[in-house]
Amino acid sequence: MQKVAVVTGASSGIGFALCTRLLQEDASLHICLACRNMEKANATRNKLLSNFSKVDISIVQVDVGKLDSVLHAAKEIKLRFQRLDYLFLNAGIMVNPRVSFWAFLQGIFSRKALTMLTTAEGLMSQDDRVTPDGLQEVFATNLFGHFVLIRQLEPLLCCMEAPSQLVWTSSVNAHKRNFSLDDFQHSKGTEAYSSSKYATDLTSVALNKHFNMRSLYSTVVCPGVVMTNMTYEILSPFLWKLLFPILWLLRLFTPTYTLTPYNGAEAQIWLTKQKPEALNPLVKYHSCTTVFGKNYVALRKMDVSEDMADKLYVKLLHLEKQVLGNHNPCSIKKVASRPESDGKIV
Repeated sequence: MQKVAVVTGASSGIGFALCTRLLQEDASLHICLACRNMEKANATRNKLLSNFSKVDISIVQVDVGKLDSVLHAAKEIKLRFQRLDYLFLNAGIMVNPRVSFWAFLQGIFSRKALTMLTTAEGLMSQDDRVTPDGLQEVFATNLFGHFVLIRQLEPLLCCMEAPSQLVWTSSVNAHKRNFSLDDFQHSKGTEAYSSSKYATDLTSVALNKHFNMRSLYSTVVCPGVVMTNMTYEILSPFLWKLLFPILWLLRLFTPTYTLTPYNGAEAQIWLTKQKPEALNPLVKYHSCTTVFGKNYVALRKMDVSEDMADKLYVKLLHLEKQVLGNHNPCSIKKVASRPESDGKIV
């Protein structure tokens, strides 16, 4: 049976580079571009078709920040495919990101300079908004919409004949100190992106606990520092071009400055070549590039607690039941009295 990969946020940046590299590795793979903007999705499909002949590329419209869109996309995917081999959870946003130049000047001459340049620690803050579903937008887009999509696609992902893989795009900016179980949507802080990515790491750990026995495996990757539409919201493309030589030289100290989306997709591609059951669920897989342009993958243990992961998972299940139950009871499967910790919708 032809293998199928669904990629959210596939129309640009890491998502587009990932689709390109997947087809370079296996032109028989069917790629489903899961995108918010259909005009951009069609342009992406045409570009891929111009580079690869006789490949199967389809499109499904989804805005993972809107639950109506997630439910509709899941229904469409289930109508089209019998199983999914890969679900790349790549779409994400950062609302009005700002860089503190004062923090940069203070940090660049301190012992924490390398850490700051590697993780953006203390450099950035963002705004956030509330969606029509009543959720924090960054949390909904980067994590919860994907979580609901996984739950809706369980029948296609949990096939005992062969393992399926969930691959989350996380970040080196996923810091434990910016996340709180008491405010897991991060409605009270200014580090919504960091919080959502740390929550992503926790969710991946919990998903493995609940779904590995059903041949579904979850991993998280960090693409490194990459020039994408998201980074161009932080600084203008012109300023990034001026900084590019400096960023390239920083690879001497930290290879996470992958800089291009093609390099940033290295970890995702590497994971497709591994046996998912042999991967460590507590490890994040980092795309890295040497100063000479050679790509490789670095494995780094995540600063996560399995107990905290379980607690967040239960909270996500409660939120799913609450929000989707109120949202459109006729469009989803009801959660029965089965214990929520079993990871199933019935």
